[in-house]
Amino acid sequence: MSQQKPPAAAPEFSGLPPDGFVHAALIYQDADAYVAGVLPFLRAGLRDGTPVAVAVPGPRLGALRDALGAEGARVTWMDMADVGRNPGWIIPGVLRAFTDRHPGPGRARIVAEAVWPGRSALEYPACAQHEALVGLAFEGRDIALLCPFDAAGLAPSALDDARATHGWLGAGADARRSGGFAPERVLADCNTALPEPADAASLDFDRDALPALRRFACEHAAALGLGRRRVGELELAVNEMAANSVVHGGGRGRLRVWAEDGYVVCEIADAGRIRDPLAGRRPVAMSTDGGRGLLMVHHLADLVRVRSGPEGTAVRAYLRA
Repeated sequence: MSQQKPPAAAPEFSGLPPDGFVHAALIYQDADAYVAGVLPFLRAGLRDGTPVAVAVPGPRLGALRDALGAEGARVTWMDMADVGRNPGWIIPGVLRAFTDRHPGPGRARIVAEAVWPGRSALEYPACAQHEALVGLAFEGRDIALLCPFDAAGLAPSALDDARATHGWLGAGADARRSGGFAPERVLADCNTALPEPADAASLDFDRDALPALRRFACEHAAALGLGRRRVGELELAVNEMAANSVVHGGGRGRLRVWAEDGYVVCEIADAGRIRDPLAGRRPVAMSTDGGRGLLMVHHLADLVRVRSGPEGTAVRAYLRA
């Protein structure tokens, strides 16, 4: 797997390079340090006339808008708690959506805070996985991403993961390469066995059973409290996951449905293996015949967890009840 790697020898403090791909973590201590660390990064892009976007949780969004004042009119603002509630959707639906709309000239700059203290323990592995995949998704592109991390509110392990998934620490003249850069380690940590549900309804299926599978999923999701609109979205997600099993997972699989932490969860497990770490995170044109299945699941669900290895694959779609 190709990953962004720092040179063997680099100055302790060098500032961010002027071009190319940069993925930097800003580990901040308080609100003042947050604004002081982010503003120079944004103003550099505004000064150069390049595309600038901010995708952070609502309260931080307001603080940065206030600090920029009139300059903020040239920034694309997004509430990450909304657009990035599913961490698996951030690369295709937030970052790529912005950079593909603004292909240049000049280096696009994005402030993207995907991990914050309000994220749950259930969500966190998907957040860490997202950060570990950013370098692979944008390798070779002229894009700078700055990702803030709240040192006061996040666990030490989350800050360790930030250092492992970002090639740079800081965003100003004191920016330095991360000595702990190891995204492959984080990806491996996130690809572990998923916890077993306490109680789940299950159904084995093959190609001929897909209509019955969809009915089964919808009936159980409704009984678990999922509203009518969301049941329709769950039906689409289950159909896409099951179709992948039929085509790529040995022709059959198993569906399980249960309730967990305010979500209705649907899992499809099969004997196949996902070898592309960016599967489901590459934008695909609607005119394309294939490749949309897992991408659509990420778009529909509030959270997606995937475990794939030699023993098979399990994909879980979480929809808030």
